[in-house]
Amino acid sequence: MTNPNPFLSRRSLLRAAGLFGGGLIAAPLLTACGGDSKPGGSTKSGGSLGGVESGPVTLDFWTHDPGYIKTYTAMTKTFTNPFQYTLKVTTLAADAVVTKMLAQAQAKTGTPDVVGVEVSQFPRTMKGNIAKSIFVNWTELLSDEQKGDLLRQADYAADGQTYCIESDTCPTVLYYRQDLFDKFGIDPEVATWEELQQAGAKSGKAFGIAPNGTPGDAMGTFRQLYQQRGKNLYDADGKATIDTPEAVEVLQFMADSVKSGFFLTVPDAYGAPNAGALKSEKLIATFMPDWYIAYGLKANVPDQKGKWRARKLPTFAAGGSFGATLGGTGFAVFKDKPNTTAGVELVKQTYLTKEGQLLRFKTAGYLPTLKSLYTDPDFTSYEEPYLGGQKVMEIYKGIPDAAPPYYQNANLPVLNDILGGQIQQVLAGKTTPADAVKKAASDYQSQAQ
Repeated sequence: MTNPNPFLSRRSLLRAAGLFGGGLIAAPLLTACGGDSKPGGSTKSGGSLGGVESGPVTLDFWTHDPGYIKTYTAMTKTFTNPFQYTLKVTTLAADAVVTKMLAQAQAKTGTPDVVGVEVSQFPRTMKGNIAKSIFVNWTELLSDEQKGDLLRQADYAADGQTYCIESDTCPTVLYYRQDLFDKFGIDPEVATWEELQQAGAKSGKAFGIAPNGTPGDAMGTFRQLYQQRGKNLYDADGKATIDTPEAVEVLQFMADSVKSGFFLTVPDAYGAPNAGALKSEKLIATFMPDWYIAYGLKANVPDQKGKWRARKLPTFAAGGSFGATLGGTGFAVFKDKPNTTAGVELVKQTYLTKEGQLLRFKTAGYLPTLKSLYTDPDFTSYEEPYLGGQKVMEIYKGIPDAAPPYYQNANLPVLNDILGGQIQQVLAGKTTPADAVKKAASDYQSQAQ
C-alpha cells in the first residue's frame, strides 16, 4: 500500500475540547428544536430520510479539526452517486462547534448538516433529550452486522441510542525509546506496570507523565489507567462509578509513581515542560493514544525519528487488561433537513465501508473504526517511519475492544472538575487516594443534577 505519511499532524485544540483542560460549558436548554419522528429509512432498508434524494447538494459541514476537512473533501470527490457534494465548511474550536450548534438549534435556523462532536463535548447534547431532538439516530440506521463491527458506539449514546459515528478509535499504547531501553537493560515487553517500575528504578528516567495543570489535565492519565483496571467513570445506566477499590488503587499507583520519579509531573502533555523532558531524554516512555505520534512526538522531537517504538500497555498485577482509549470525535447528521439523506449517505460511505475507511487512513491517518479492518492487508501492511518501520496495526489491534465501553453522562463536566481536582490534591501530596475518592464521590452526588 502506498501510504507515505498517513499520520499527518493535526491541530488538536485539546484544551478547547476539554480533554486536558477544565470543565465544559453548560449546554443551553433546547425546546422543540427538531422533530422526534422516526427517520423514514435506514441503511438496512435503503429508504429515504427525507429531503433531497439525489443530485448536487451543498452540505454545511462543521468541525474543529482540519484533518476532517481533508478527509471529507477527498470523500466528496470519490463518492458521487447518487449525490454530487460541495462542502460549505465552518471551522471552530471543539467547544465552540457545540456552543454555536446548540444556539442555532435553539433559534431553529443556521444549523449544520453534518457536524463533528468531540467526545468530551457530547454530554452537552444529553440534557433534555437534545441529541434525540436534533440528530439522526444511528442505532436505527445500522444493521446488526454493522453494530457488531463498529467500534465506540457507547461514547456517543444517550438513553442507549447512538447519535454520532466515531472517526478514530484512539487506542492508548506505551511509546518508548528503544535505544535507551537497550542502554539501561530494560525489557520493553515486561508484562506489568509493576515490573516496568522495578526495571526502570535505577535508570533515573521517567516512564510516563502525570499532568496536573488543571483538573482536566489530571483526568487524562487517571482515565486511561482506570480503564485498564476494567472501570470507567459511568456505567451503562449513567451512574457514576468512581467510588471503587480500583479508583483508589489507580490513584495510589499514580501517587507512588510521581514520588519515585517513575511518572513525571508536568502541567499538560503538550507544553514546554513535557517537550523539554522528551528532548533532554528525561522522559523515555509515555502512554498516550495513536494520535500522540503526530502532535506529541513528531511535533516536539522530530529528530528522534526511528528511536521510538510502541507496544500494548503493560497490565496491572491486580488485574484488568491492556485496553484504554482517550479522545475522539463523532460525526452527527441533523435530522429533518433538506440535506439529511445526503449527509447520512456521506457519513455512511466514509465510515461504514472499507473504501471510506481506507481513504481516511491514507489522507489523514485516522485508524479504522470497523473491527474487521484491523486484519485487512491494506491496513496491516502499513509501516510507521517514526516508529522505526513498525507495523502499527498489529499493536493497535484489539485495544479499543479490550477497553470497557465509555459510557457518558450529561454531568461529566461536573465529575471532571470534582474528581480532577482531587487527583491534583493527591499528586501534590495533600490528601490520600482513599480520601480523594470518597470526597469526589460525595461532592459529585451533591452537585450533579
